[in-house]
Amino acid sequence: MSTTRKIALGLGLASGALLAAWLLTGNRKRKTKEYISKKADGLKKTIKTEKTPFDDSDAHYI
Repeated sequence: MSTTRKIALGLGLASGALLAAWLLTGNRKRKTKEYISKKADGLKKTIKTEKTPFDDSDAHYI
């Protein structure tokens, strides 16, 4: 891995950590938790959509 990639990866991780720390301090903590839980519930509902079962009861002849 080149030095440039290492620096870019380090900066990305550091900025993500700073953003998470900023979002989870003060009164933003409550708002952030509410937002994340609302989005997680929406994602769960999307994943749990009804799927029609595959019915392969027809005979296939070669």
